[in-house]
Amino acid sequence: MIHDPREQPLFIGGEWAAPEGGYYEVVDPGDESVVGLAPEASRRQVEQAAEAARAAFEDWSRTSPEERAAVLDRAADVMQREFEPWARLARAESGAPTGIARGMQVGVGVSRFRRYARGALEPVEKGLPPQVTEAGPMGRASVLGALEVRQPVGVVTCITSYNNPWANPAGKVAPALAMGNTVVVKPAPQDPLSVYRMAEALREAGAPPGVVNVVSGTSVEVGEAAVDSPEVDMVSFTGSTEVGQRIAEVCGRSMKRQLMELGGKGAALVFEDADLDAAVMGIGTTFSFYSGQICTAPTRVLVQRGVHDALLEKLAGYLSFMRVGEPGEKGTVVGPVISAAHRDRIESYVELGRKEGARVVAGGERPAVRADGKGFYVAPTLLADCTNGMRVVREEIFGPVVVVVPFDTEEEGVALANDSDYGLISYVWSGDVARAFRVARRMRAGGVGVNTIGRNMEAPFGGFKRSGVGRDVGSYALHAYSEIQSIVWPG
Repeated sequence: MIHDPREQPLFIGGEWAAPEGGYYEVVDPGDESVVGLAPEASRRQVEQAAEAARAAFEDWSRTSPEERAAVLDRAADVMQREFEPWARLARAESGAPTGIARGMQVGVGVSRFRRYARGALEPVEKGLPPQVTEAGPMGRASVLGALEVRQPVGVVTCITSYNNPWANPAGKVAPALAMGNTVVVKPAPQDPLSVYRMAEALREAGAPPGVVNVVSGTSVEVGEAAVDSPEVDMVSFTGSTEVGQRIAEVCGRSMKRQLMELGGKGAALVFEDADLDAAVMGIGTTFSFYSGQICTAPTRVLVQRGVHDALLEKLAGYLSFMRVGEPGEKGTVVGPVISAAHRDRIESYVELGRKEGARVVAGGERPAVRADGKGFYVAPTLLADCTNGMRVVREEIFGPVVVVVPFDTEEEGVALANDSDYGLISYVWSGDVARAFRVARRMRAGGVGVNTIGRNMEAPFGGFKRSGVGRDVGSYALHAYSEIQSIVWPG
């Protein structure tokens, strides 16, 4: 039998392993060509990965912070050295345009490994004020000292999303390792090959066998095994709310720790005194950034009635610059979505919006990008005349679709923004900074951008309501992958 050089093995216990379930094709969303063959793990192999992580935990958790920092830094060096070919791979398997594959995928992966190399050196002990205890049934009067200590959780399963095969896994793996945990990574089935390159970098950097394990597959069984394994102490998941709920139910049975970054339907409140051009540029990222496949996008625009028509006109004009094209072509702003199934899902939502009474201001038709008709392309779409009860307004579409709902008063705008099952990141645009911050404080969301879509990468990230549990990014990620222990002694 001739070995196909594109066959990617699993990574278990520091070794490359042939998958017991064979291989499946990873498809380029831009032209539907085969990028490579990804491994389909068996349940037994996932359990082996968890066992390898457990076996490695004791030694890795006791390494010095400096040793862990050095491994993460060296891994970042390898990623930087292989930047170009790995960015091409990320572009091919995720469909991201070249600039995003370079800057927001591999580039962010490198920076997160650098950040948590420094993070490994952050203090994990904090002295607490001594407490004077009066004499009583528990003993003589005393002064008790106390120390708060952050300890690694143990074995962490990291289940990552398809929209960014570098930044998302790096944001889990790097802080988990920095804190002394070991990991089993289960990447999204659509674009897992980049995560194996991350494992390759860590192996070359000197991560001991079992510290990092990667198992992939299209079968639900692979993810289930990575969650319900008795060797796993924590699950960190990024993905849909529905899948997150099922994972949480399994974790609850054995009290596994959880970090959940789930769906979003970001509200963008635009007041009459807002800089409309700035608001349009921010909202317009929904059309272009990952082709709308991002949970933080301002997809639900709530605009004060006095500027409703002007904002619609500007958004429609902005769309004229949204060139839909192949990811590798110069000038492409909007690339394909991840799969044919997801393209069809997005298009069905646009059709649903029409049936619900929404008006298609722009987009709504499948774009002709390639002469052969291949590729999973969706036209950036703007829907007006929407109400908050419509499914296109309430449900996460996860594509380049923006819905617009008018409001009259500040109270009504805040109420509409909060009338959602989701609460990840919302936005406020207003020329009155005092009002913008007042409104931001009233929004039931884990993050609020005031006159910006930018994020401070040291600020806590996570959601209210059905958008998740827990916080990460910056030092908060180190906290997420640790348990707090208290040590008390007589003074």
